[in-house]
Order: sequence, then C-alpha cells, then structure tokens
Amino acid sequence: MLTRARGADGPRRADGEGAGVGPETMDKYQILNQLSPGALGVNLVVEEIETEEKLLIKQVECIDEHHANEALEELMPLLKLQHAHISMYQELFIMWNRKISSLFLCMVMEYSKETLLDVIENKRKKKAAVDARWMQDILGQAMDALDYLHQLGIIHRNLKPSNIIVIGNTQCKLEDLSSHTLMTHEAKWNIRAEEDPCQKSWMAPEALNFSFSQKSDIWSLGCIILDLICCSFLDTTEAMNLRKSLHQPGDNLNDILKDILDRKVPSAETFCSLLPLMLQISPSNRISIRQVIHITFADSSSRPSGVMLTLHQQVVPMAATDTLLQGNLGSILEVMQNFSSNPEVQFRAMKKLMTMSDDELGLPWPMEMVMSVTAIMKQHQRILELQLCTWSLLLHVMGQALMQDDEAQAPKTQWDNSIIVYLLNTMRSHPDSVQLITTGHSILTIISSQGTVSEEMQKAGLIELLLEHLNRYAKDRDVCLRALGLLWSLLVDAVIVDKGPLDQIPPLVIQQLATHPEDGEMAEAGCAVLWLLSLLGCIKESQFEAVVTLLLQSIRLCQDRVLLVNNAFRGLASLTKMSELVAFQVAVLEVEGSGLWLLRDIYQLYKDDPEVVENLCMLLVHLASYKEIVSELESGGIRALAQEMVERFTSSLELVAYATTVLQRLDEVKPQVKPSPPSGETEVPRDLQVAPSSQK
Repeated sequence: MLTRARGADGPRRADGEGAGVGPETMDKYQILNQLSPGALGVNLVVEEIETEEKLLIKQVECIDEHHANEALEELMPLLKLQHAHISMYQELFIMWNRKISSLFLCMVMEYSKETLLDVIENKRKKKAAVDARWMQDILGQAMDALDYLHQLGIIHRNLKPSNIIVIGNTQCKLEDLSSHTLMTHEAKWNIRAEEDPCQKSWMAPEALNFSFSQKSDIWSLGCIILDLICCSFLDTTEAMNLRKSLHQPGDNLNDILKDILDRKVPSAETFCSLLPLMLQISPSNRISIRQVIHITFADSSSRPSGVMLTLHQQVVPMAATDTLLQGNLGSILEVMQNFSSNPEVQFRAMKKLMTMSDDELGLPWPMEMVMSVTAIMKQHQRILELQLCTWSLLLHVMGQALMQDDEAQAPKTQWDNSIIVYLLNTMRSHPDSVQLITTGHSILTIISSQGTVSEEMQKAGLIELLLEHLNRYAKDRDVCLRALGLLWSLLVDAVIVDKGPLDQIPPLVIQQLATHPEDGEMAEAGCAVLWLLSLLGCIKESQFEAVVTLLLQSIRLCQDRVLLVNNAFRGLASLTKMSELVAFQVAVLEVEGSGLWLLRDIYQLYKDDPEVVENLCMLLVHLASYKEIVSELESGGIRALAQEMVERFTSSLELVAYATTVLQRLDEVKPQVKPSPPSGETEVPRDLQVAPSSQK
C-alpha cells in the first residue's frame, strides 16, 4: 500500500501523475523552482497554497513499493523530533509516477535560502576567514543537535554543509536526515557521484561501502570543521581533493594542520588537537560527539549559546548547596557562577531568588547582571522547569525596571544579541510549553520596547518564530494575543530586514479577529498589527475585503477602546489610499449598514478627542479622493461633519487641513442638475428608483 504521513496523521493512499507527485498531495503546493539535484534525488522549492509558506520537497526515486515503504517506516520517527537546531520533516509520502512507472518518496521540509555551504563558498571567493565567534556559535548549535540525535540512537548519514541551513545569520539547523534504506541504494549513489564528485567527499571511508554509524557522522562533522577553517586559502577543488585524500593513510591531514597553525587561524590549536581524533580512518578510533563538544568548548570563555555543557557536572551535596544559597544576592550569584554547569544548583538558586523582595534583589538590575544570569542558563536550555523559573524572574526584573523609570532605555550596545538568541532558542527547544512561550513573548516585548533591537530580533528569526506560534496555537487566545502584541512592538517604527515572512501574517490575524469578534483585547492587538502591515504593503489585494470588514466590525463592537479605534481608522485610511474598491466597501457596501453611518457615530462619541478625529478625517480625505465616492459622502452627511471639525478644532492645523481638503473635494464634484422628463412621460417616484449605491 502507498502511504502518507504527517505528524500524528494515519497513513492513507496517495497516488497520481506528475513528477513523483500526485493530485492528493501536490494540489496544495505551488512549485516555484527546482534546485540542483542532491545526492539521492530532486529538490523542489514549493509554496503551500493555504499558508503561503515556502517549503522544500525532496523526491527520491525508489526501487519498488517494498523499498519505498521500508524507507518511509524508517523515517517516520523523525517526524517526532524536537530540537531548536534540527529542521524537522513536516510530511512524508509516497507517490507513483505513471509517466516513468516509478515510485517516489517525497519528504517535505523547511526551506532556507542560505546554507552553511553558501557561507563557506562566499568566504572562499573573498579569500576571507569565517568569523571566529560566529563559527563557534554555529558549530555549537550543530554539535548540540548531533548530540541530541546520537542520544536517541539516530544517525544523520548525510551530514555536509549544504545540509545545514543558516537562519537569520545567527542560527543553524541540521536538515535532510536520511535513512539506511535510502543511503544504501548503490546504483543511485554511483550515478550521483559521477555527476558530482563532491557528493561523496564528505562521507567517512566506511560509508562509501554503505556502512553507517554515529562515528560516520563524526567524520563528516570533522570535514565540515576543516572546510570552515580552510576556506580562506583552499579553493573548492583543493578542499574536495583534501577530503578525498583523508580516506587513505598518509600525512595529508598533518600537512594541512601545520599550514593552519602557521597561518594562525583562530582557535588553531584547539582544532589541530580535535581533527586528528575525528578523522581517523577506523571508526572505532574516532571520538564521540560528547568528546568533540568537550574538546571544542573546554575553555568556558568560548562556550556558544547552543551547547549543553552538562557533560561533567560538579557533584554538590544538596545540604551544602542550601547553605551556600543562604547569603545575599551577591553570594547567590557567585554560587551560580561557580557551579554554572550544575542544573540542580541553578534551580535551587532561582527558587531562592524568586522568594526575595525587590529590595533584597537590588532592583533594578544593571544589564550586566541580566546578561550574567542568561549566560549561565544557556547551558541548561533543555531543562524546561529551570527555564520557566528563570524567565519568571527575568520578567519581574525587567518589568520593575520599566515601572521605576519610564526612561529606562538601555543603549543598543548593552543589549547583547546573545540574550535574544538565547530566548528564541529556548522557545524553539520547548515548542509545547505554552507557559514558556507566553512568558518569552512578554520578555521580548519589554526588550523590543527599548526601540533599538528590532533589527537584531528580526535577524535572529523572531518573526518566523511568531508565525510558528500563531499557526500552532491558533486556538490558544493567550498565545495569539501576546504574539500579536509582540509583533506590534517589534514592527512599529522599525526598519524591516525582510518583508517576506510578514506576508504570511495577515491571514493569521484575520483568522483570530474572525474567531474572537467581541474580544476587545484581541481586536485591539489585531487592528494595530493590520494597520502596520497595511503601511508596509504586506496585505494583498485579495485580502482587502476581509481586512476592511474586520476593521469596521472591530470599531462597531469595541467603540469604547480608543486605541483600537485609532489604529482601525489608520488601517482603513492606508488601505483606502491604495484601492478604490476599499473606499467603495467602506462608504457603500458595508454589510451592517453604510460605513459612513459608523464614522458619524464614532465622531459623536469622540468629538472631544483630537487624535481620533484627526485619524477619522484622514480616512475621509482618502475616501474623497475618488470621484465616484464623493456623492456618497455628500448624501451621507460628511459635509456637515467636516465643517464642524473645522470649527471645533481651530488650533489643530493638520486636522483642519484634512477637513478643509474634504470640503474642497465635495465642492469640486457638484451634483448634476437632473433634466426634466420628456413631455408625456411620468417621473418615477424617488422612493421607487434604484439607489445609486446598488447600481454600483
């Protein structure tokens, strides 16, 4: 039987025509382009039509149905992996291609424009070295991910730079985990190796004979490290030939290591000690991933954010720990520093801090103290209870700082990007913890309100993470409300690094507002985000009608929320400026009565609030810019409204200018004098005529 799997979904039949893809599965995808073929199959960049999310589908041709199902069953457990630095398979399915009478195993995974190979090749072209700190962080994340796999007894089998995606220049993820069934397809491997001799150069000697183990991954990781530190002085061909030469006994590795030392490559001594232990021809002589991590990051000053350093925890009697933690804030922090790799000590320290008063905590904390605590907690990223306790304390500390000083804005240089990366990585490591996610949203909202870190947050992948949360927790009001609040704080007055992810947000906001029509808080947050997205041009024309309906609905149902009303008017004004159809919808087609009636009602409610009136008048200016709408404004009583605004707000020059513009446009389009009916004809009574709005 041909099967399909997605998360916890059960198998079902899926077959059809096409290049390895049939209608039951591919109808929901639009193919954007085809990448260069990988070692085992074809890679398609697609867009999921419903979510507009870009994904990668890898199609691997199988020998027969048994071979396909065997590979599928072997890959199924990978759907359940959860790690911040592993790109999980989103869907697996088998398809029959009738045109060539062949089966294809299709693997749907995350798509990223950049891989570690792109970074290396870019540096190679410039003959420039990879930044030492960046390399430590990326290697730390990759090693932590590989350690996670090996602890579960999983082998990657296809580890190479092109299978490590880079996200936001600060994060990496291992992807394209393979199976024994696929990687032992000898005929396919031979064909690919002839087409691209570089494909096999990352593989361990024994893997060339289709023997894979965790030690095979260690060899591949060693080759990746070697390429990272040599890309400034070895070209692509030289690097490939070097990797191939390591499969045979000789001095090639010693020669290149000597060259690395002579060139004084950063961390040269560490890598020259490490690589000979990883690139042993015999798998049994290679070290484990835990040993790789220990050697690479033995110096605490070079520990990256992604590495779990619980390898050699100090054993501390709990009675002694409790005694040590009885002191003041300074002594507790000292204990935390001295036993930084011991999670039990850290947990007890956090519990103690949570019981202390604000005076005992010495609030507000200087930024250096916040950074010191988060630096320790990075080591225990996978321990959820410890992170929850830490984040509760951080939220209290940061919240108190803002309450005590409205001007508490830390200079940009004080907000170390590693704090943001730590928060995002921890949320990625615990995607099922609603409490952690909502607390993280609150902390990041406080950080983003400082007004200097929005660009760093975007580069770290915060928008993409918020998209994941809005999709995954679409029915969880608290998560969605806080996510929208964070989006607002992140985007307002910010320089947008990449607008691509923002295009996926409007459908999610529309869904939330439609689901919670009378929820004032949700409507307020949604209207604010929709306004910003309209300014950024991220709302598509096909979404205008739904957005306008929801903005007007939110105003109608939540008239007492002045912030909501202001942002809804701003959003309507922005969309009206772009589209006459929007203007027509507001003035004529609103389902629950003319939008102009609603505008008049809101004016009466807020006629003493210059900000609301100004935003309303800005909307009227854009409505009046369309000649076909002017008659609706005239008949809807907008002339009297604009005249009253001019008379009431004489001191508000911008508001008066808006209102005057509306009056001028009403005057420019004079109502035409209706001709008398020809002699002998009877004029149709006005109440039986078709209204101008319905003719439109």
